Amino acid sequence: MIILKTILTAQTFSFIPRSQTYNKLYLTNETNNTTVEVTIDIDTAGEYYNTITADFTLIENTFYKLEIKNNTDIVFVGKVFCTDQVIADFTTNETTYTPNTAVNEFIVL
Repeated sequence: MIILKTILTAQTFSFIPRSQTYNKLYLTNETNNTTVEVTIDIDTAGEYYNTITADFTLIENTFYKLEIKNNTDIVFVGKVFCTDQVIADFTTNETTYTPNTAVNEFIVL
């Protein structure tokens, strides 16, 4: 999963493509199912993975489907999550965890 922020400056992510040629990037908001095309500012091909830098307009705590295409051929499909939390401290269930209080009683025959 790719983690991006709501900032309006360029953000970078890495991915492993099916082919080295691509020219379109699409983000589909999974909440309201709207798709936008994002302009790729910089793309760098590595030996094992590629890196894309682009400007994104994202909504906090929202999942997106990411598609990178070469015209109509799909080169990469992934999932993006937008959060402004510090990634090292991120937790999806912050302050909502309740431990299991069941008694572990069993009979051995």
